[in-house]
Amino acid sequence: MNNVQALPGTFPLHEDKNFITESEWVILKLLCRPVDELGKTDAEEVSAASGGQIKAERAEELIRIVQIKSLPGLGSWIARLMAEAGLNIEQVKTLPSDDIMNLINERAGYPLCNGATVRALSDLQLQWKGLNI
Repeated sequence: MNNVQALPGTFPLHEDKNFITESEWVILKLLCRPVDELGKTDAEEVSAASGGQIKAERAEELIRIVQIKSLPGLGSWIARLMAEAGLNIEQVKTLPSDDIMNLINERAGYPLCNGATVRALSDLQLQWKGLNI
């Protein structure tokens, strides 16, 4: 389905990296809440169920990460960076790719994503539109 591969010089958009702390993982495990299903939950509900151990703001960020990484071609590493930059899944699908990468670079404090990454994300966005995602 995804025909945008990691091109030389691009941020590896497809790569997965751990985005949840060990303590968050334990809490979610005890609550019988699979991490991959967080995208279908409510941040306040997750926070309340955890007894406040996971703050609502953090739960909201985790939910956005899971939702963003569900887009074909995106892994959890870039999804975490996008969520930390304040983006949600709809913004990732619709905002110009250069705006998205500028937000990530601004949040990181250095140029993490370059022009090649902007083009790769733009290609993914076109694919998502073709799939009506």
